[in-house]
Amino acid sequence: MTVVVTAVFHPLEGHRPQLVDALRIAIPAVHEEEGCLLYAIHDAADGTITMIEKWTSAELLAAHAAGAAVAALDAAVGPHIAEPTTVTTMEPIPAGTEAQGLL
Repeated sequence: MTVVVTAVFHPLEGHRPQLVDALRIAIPAVHEEEGCLLYAIHDAADGTITMIEKWTSAELLAAHAAGAAVAALDAAVGPHIAEPTTVTTMEPIPAGTEAQGLL
């Protein structure tokens, strides 16, 4: 079963561009990790930046979380966030069509 994750970053006042740059730099390394199906950043209306992730398994997500790419990302974004990143891990509940009912 795939695993979907959201990571919500809360930028410091005036640090949004630096936060986005730090995230952009980290993305290519994560895209190369085994099990990564989706790792994409989005602007949210409340001023946060949300990372939406999809992994092939909880085990590969755990390897990602313990890996060098996340350590580098944490170090890069740390000076630009106002509060700890809010991370939510989810398992899909199939509904509707496969194309529209699963992320």
